Amino acid sequence: MSVFAHQASSAYRQIEAQTRTPVELVVMLYDGALRFIAQARDALERQNIPARREALSRALAILTELQGTLNREEGGEIAQSLGALYVYINGRLVEAAAKQQTGPLDEASHLLAMLRSAWADIAQQTPAGSAPR
Repeated sequence: MSVFAHQASSAYRQIEAQTRTPVELVVMLYDGALRFIAQARDALERQNIPARREALSRALAILTELQGTLNREEGGEIAQSLGALYVYINGRLVEAAAKQQTGPLDEASHLLAMLRSAWADIAQQTPAGSAPR
């Protein structure tokens, strides 16, 4: 990717993120995690260790961000459960890297896809500019 194309893409993503509701941003994070897990799976199958490492690193960073956005005080049991699920998914990604297996990636992807679907439903029901309660 050329420097100009990379800068244009970064600018577009920044503007897109600034115009989204908090719930839509969560959906975007899930989209990114799913994309990076798919890239890691592809790299693992091609035995491209540097590409696998980079993709998993990005997916793990997104999971860390998702964990950091949880409001455990107001979210109560749901936030606690999501936090535990994120920790579990994180472990599956680490296991995939350590054992060079695609199964843990598939499981992580499946779980994140289900969560993404639920958050996308919430995003459609949430008026612009407000957060779910």
